[in-house]
Formats: sequence, C-alpha cells, structure tokens
Amino acid sequence: MPASSRWSVFLLGAVIATWAIPTIAAQEPTSAYPSKPLKLVVPYPPGALTDLLARSLAERLRISLKQPIVVDNKPGAGTLIGAEFVAKQPADGYTLLMATSTTLGISPALYPKSPIDPIKDFVPVAMVGPVTFFLIANTEFPATDMTSFLAAVKARPDAYNYASVGNGSPHHLFMETLKLQTGFQAQHVPYKGTLAAIPDLLTGKIHFMFSDATAALPQIKAGKVIALGTSGGKPTALVAGVPPIGNTVPGFDALAWQGIVAPAGTPKEIVARLNAELNKIIDSDDFRQQLTNFGMEPNAMSVDEFAGLIKSDVARWADAVKRSGAKVD
Repeated sequence: MPASSRWSVFLLGAVIATWAIPTIAAQEPTSAYPSKPLKLVVPYPPGALTDLLARSLAERLRISLKQPIVVDNKPGAGTLIGAEFVAKQPADGYTLLMATSTTLGISPALYPKSPIDPIKDFVPVAMVGPVTFFLIANTEFPATDMTSFLAAVKARPDAYNYASVGNGSPHHLFMETLKLQTGFQAQHVPYKGTLAAIPDLLTGKIHFMFSDATAALPQIKAGKVIALGTSGGKPTALVAGVPPIGNTVPGFDALAWQGIVAPAGTPKEIVARLNAELNKIIDSDDFRQQLTNFGMEPNAMSVDEFAGLIKSDVARWADAVKRSGAKVD
C-alpha cells in the first residue's frame, strides 16, 4: 500500500476513535446509577410550595441514593422555562423536573406556542400528591354549603366576584369550570398570589375564591372564612366536615398535583429505581406528616398510573382553557 494511502487510513481510524470516545463515556451502565449528583429543577421561585416540597424530597432522596441532589429554581412563563430546560437535558436520570398540573396540564394549553409537549418530552417518574383546594367565602356571604352557595349566586348574577392568582391558574380554571357546570355568573378578579387575595376576602372586597389548602386551612380553622366545599371528588382528611363540591355538583372533580418527571428517553431501569425510592419516601410517616403540613395528602403511584393522570390532565385543561377563554396575563 502506498505511504499516502496508509496515512489516510491512519487518519480515518483516528477520527473514528475520537468520535467513539465520548459516545462510550456517555453510556453509563444503568447498574452504576447514580454515580454523580442529581439536579432537581423547580419551575417556581424559592419559597413557593413546589420549592419547599422539592427541597424536602431532595434531602430524603440524597440519603437513599447516596448522592447530592441540587435544587435549581428556574421560574417563568407559567413554569415553562424550567420545563423546557429539563426537556432538553440528556435522558440519563441526572436532571429531573418538579412538575405540577400547571406545568404539564394548564400552561401548555394556555401558551399558544408552548415550548414543551407534556406527553412526548417527558417520562413520568413519581406522583408525590394531590393539592386539595377549598372553595372559601367571606363570613358575611349568604351561604354555608354548596346548595345555598348556588342559590345565592344564581339569585344575584351581577352581585358577586371571586379571586384567583391569575388568568389560567388552577384557582381561575376551577371556578370557571364550576361556573360552566352550574350556570352561575361571577366577576373574576386576578391577584398576584393567594396571600395577596386573602386579606381582601376577609374584608369582603372579594366574596369567594378557590384556595389551595396551604393558605386556606389556617383561615378555615380560625373561623375567618366559610369553607363551602373541596375541589376533589373524594372527602379530604385535612379538615372534617367539608364535603366535596361533587356531592352537590355531580362530576365536579378538580385537583392540582405535584410530581417528578424526567426527560423522554430516560432508561426504564433508572425510572423504576427513582419511582421505587420516591414512593418509599412518600409512604414514610415523617414525609406524610410533611405533606399534611403543606396541606397535601400522599398519593404514591406507579409510573403507568402517573402517566395516565398526566394524559387525562392534558385533555382536561386544554378543554377548560378553551371553554373559559383564559388568556396569559
């Protein structure tokens, strides 16, 4: 073989070897997982419920996986900035998303050019728990349960208003769904957060609202608001004597949720490992108490069950956004 040909073959072999090195290095055996720190992306600012929950989980998961778990806050665009970041990361189990029903249900329907596809871009890892919402009213409101509530708002269709934490939020869409199912009218008043709306509810500037349990329970237990019903289809153990709205309005069942997902293509063995470890944490007594403190109830699921929940939520909230006419603030 001529020297020039031998040199060409040598160069070609060197190039192929160079290409192969990173490919081989990237293919870590799933049995070695995890061999380095993990990142848990929170698409909310520090201090929000999702952030507090993520940090509580991360500390426990650090112990079970024997690797640091870095919590990285990436809020913005209705939680889609953090979601898009995770969707574009390597599918190796080292970058996870603390997702919510807003992230994978509401926001993709609310933003016309959503950067993520909730079904195609992620694989479900673990459902942490549902977030119960309460329909609460000012103490001067002329109702004490859902039957008298519906009678009051239908009798005076232009008299009442309700608060939410912004257009397209669960607080907004839950109320719009209830309005559509029952035919009552009420003026929507968006606020920048539940804690901003509660004072106006207490003084009567706002008549009623859906509030997550974290903010609602202290007010309910102190007798500062009337609890008319809960948003979920089943009774909640968080407070006695407040029945589901669905008992009066058949078919009404609206819950937010918190869970963890990974980029699509993450190996099934890694997803199964994470699901098992997280479900152990979720089922532990100390974490169950932590969820109660957050106004949540534990609800460990298999990967397939969680996938089914996400799929149903995508369809549910796409329909709710369309029917309500909700627009991005």
